[in-house]
Amino acid sequence: MPALKLAIVGGGSTYTPELIDGFARLRDTLPIGELTLIDPAEDRLALIAGLAERIFAKQGHGARISTATSIAAGVDGADAVLVQLRIGGQAARNSDETWPLECGCVGQETTGAGGLAKALRTVPVVLDIAESIRMANPDAWIIDFTNPVGIITRALLNAGHRAVGLCNVAIHLQRNFAAHLGVDPELIRLDHVGLNHLTWERGVTLLDHPAAATGQEILPKLLTDFGAEIAADLRLPRSILEQLGVVPSYYLRYFYQHDVVVEELRTGGSRAAEVAEIERQLLAMYADPTLDHKPELLGKRGGAFYSEAAVQLLAALLGSSEGVQVVNTRNDGILPFLPDDAVIEVQAQVNAGTIRALPQRPIEPLFAGLIAHVTAYEDLALRAALDGSRARVFDALLAHPLVGQLELADQLTDRLIAHNRAYLSWA
Repeated sequence: MPALKLAIVGGGSTYTPELIDGFARLRDTLPIGELTLIDPAEDRLALIAGLAERIFAKQGHGARISTATSIAAGVDGADAVLVQLRIGGQAARNSDETWPLECGCVGQETTGAGGLAKALRTVPVVLDIAESIRMANPDAWIIDFTNPVGIITRALLNAGHRAVGLCNVAIHLQRNFAAHLGVDPELIRLDHVGLNHLTWERGVTLLDHPAAATGQEILPKLLTDFGAEIAADLRLPRSILEQLGVVPSYYLRYFYQHDVVVEELRTGGSRAAEVAEIERQLLAMYADPTLDHKPELLGKRGGAFYSEAAVQLLAALLGSSEGVQVVNTRNDGILPFLPDDAVIEVQAQVNAGTIRALPQRPIEPLFAGLIAHVTAYEDLALRAALDGSRARVFDALLAHPLVGQLELADQLTDRLIAHNRAYLSWA
């Protein structure tokens, strides 16, 4: 594979060194000749670029690190562009986690009313960025890691962009399962199905070797031998794993234990405040000219193993190799109870320039019902983000399975608009 040029929109994020570390460690898998960090915050860009250069130098990576404050300049010649944004920063996240609690609803940045607020702020911005990318470099792939990944990826694909969504939930579970079993993570294949942040592992296969097509089904053994540890990691009762016979994602907790979570959030403080403090400490560390590695504290920032998932995806998508990886992509009949343009999160065959979701065995009604319900909400959420109005926001909230009541949707609509007026052109 020839040396690639990659660009990161949001390159000034405190999270970017996670990607840098992965690119440095896995340089034989993904040869990079140039990495461009794009961000309007020049001071943050300089800080992250300096650390990136030191990490690459320590690892013996010869790629050039460049910076840009404009999309067009930064993506020129790039083979792929990774998009990682947080419109409104941690302050907006803190708001998303706070005002829904006033109505007795979960406050979370991707789930429920807070997730809708983030989508409304983010979709128009990402689409503008994607259009700038297309005008400057129409052949570049867009890899979206910006939440809510499913809704944003659907917006990108509907607008005709070469885009795919990526989340770290699947690779996090794969790594955890492999650690429990004491095996190479590449030998673990997940039967991962659902929507972004609404997924279940219906099977776990232990392969004989990484390229094997089949292997031994080990999910029952995992649940028997390590059920307590897996449940603790997900913060779910072990009994629900045993009863369902699957491993839900952590985000299913917001649905399966909504009221319990609301009470915890009311008394435990916001995750946004915690992350803001972590970011403050990280920026101080990044300013140290002797730092030449990813700080351990970054692991508490979130997004574990995302860099490894990104490397795997990019290596297959831009190279001559093939791979099976969990991505967010168009449904196109894979789940027959959803519209073709729905974005699902499943295993897909990825090779040079193509992504093909793998066929799925029938989805159990217990899971299919919630998938269909949330897909309908996501459709309405995207309409609200593209053609905003109070009525569209209300419709999306009323359709959400964690809301679904007239008075509640009405209250949440008013709060959402009040807290996000600065980001909503129509409000």
